Amino acid sequence: MTDLAIAANGLRKSYGDKNVLDGIDLAVPRGTVFALLGPNGAGKTTAVKILSTLITPDGGQAQVAGHHLATHPQAVRAAIGVTGQFSAVDGLITGEENMLLMADLHHLTKAEGRRVAADLLERFDLTDAAKKPASTYSGGMKRRLDIAMTLVGDPRIIFLDEPTTGLDPRSRHTMWQIIRNLVAGGTTVFLTTQYLEEADQLADRIAVLNDGRIAAEGTPDELKRLIPGGHVRLRFTDPADYRTAALTLPDATHDDESLTLQIPSNGSQRDLRAVLDRLDTAHIEADELTVHTPDLDDVFFALTDTTPQPTTPAQPTVPGQAGRDNQPEENAR
Repeated sequence: MTDLAIAANGLRKSYGDKNVLDGIDLAVPRGTVFALLGPNGAGKTTAVKILSTLITPDGGQAQVAGHHLATHPQAVRAAIGVTGQFSAVDGLITGEENMLLMADLHHLTKAEGRRVAADLLERFDLTDAAKKPASTYSGGMKRRLDIAMTLVGDPRIIFLDEPTTGLDPRSRHTMWQIIRNLVAGGTTVFLTTQYLEEADQLADRIAVLNDGRIAAEGTPDELKRLIPGGHVRLRFTDPADYRTAALTLPDATHDDESLTLQIPSNGSQRDLRAVLDRLDTAHIEADELTVHTPDLDDVFFALTDTTPQPTTPAQPTVPGQAGRDNQPEENAR
C-alpha cells in the first residue's frame, strides 16, 4: 500500500436502477501516469468523482495519498488536484487574477500567492498573457491555465478528466509534455481520456472501463498482446506474381480484387524475414509490404464491443460487472 498513490477495492455506485460502477479495483503506483479508458457512459468520470471525494461510493473502499476516503476526506482533498472536462477558468478576469484567486482559496499569504502564481504562469508559458482577460485565451492556453490553477496547492496526485478534449494537435502535444514534466517531478497523474494515442504516449498503466467494470488492465504493451490480428500485408500489381505468391504462402488470406495477401504475423523481425525468404525463394517481389500489429484502437474496440471482432479477446485481467454512467460531468478542485 505504501507504494500506491491510489488503492481502490470493490467500488460501487448506482443512480436509481442503473449500476454505474460495479465493483472496480484500482492500484496506481506513486509517480506514474495511470490512464482510465472507456466509451462515453462507461463510468470514468464517476470514478474520478469518487476518488476526489466529490461523491461517495455505495460500496467498496479506497485510499488516496494514504488516506481513507470514508474517514479522512479532508486529508485526501489536501493532497489532490482535479481538472475536469470543462474549464474552471473565469473568463471575466485575467489569468493572473485566476491564479491569485486559487491562492486565496488555498489560504496562502498574499506574498506567497503572488510568488506561486508568477512561478506557475512562467512554467506554463503564460507570463505574457497574465494581465489579459482569460476570455481572450486560446483553448490550449485555457487548459494550461486550468492545470496551473490546480497546481497552486502543490498536490501530490492530480486527476485529469479528459484534459485535451477539443484541443488542436499542437496544443495536445504541449499538454502531454506538461504531464510528463509533472510526473518527472514526482506527481502522480490519474488520467481519463478517449484519445487512445494519448494513453499510449503517456500512461505507465491503463485500465479499460466498460459498462462500469474493468475489462482489462496492464501496461500498453500488455494490453496490445491481448488482441490477435497482427499481419503482414502484401500488394501486387502483376496478377501472375499475385497468384504465385498465393501458392507460396498458403496460410495467407486472399483478396483477388485488390491483388493483396494478408499473412498472420506477430510483427517480429523473425516473422517478417520468414515471409520475405519464402518470396525470395519463389523469385517474387511484392509491390507494397506493410506490417500491422494490434494497437490500442484494436484493444479498445475489442474490449468495449464497439465493433464486431473476428476472434474473442483474451480473458480480462481484472473482471467486474455491468453499469452505465448517465450523470452530468463536474469540475472541481
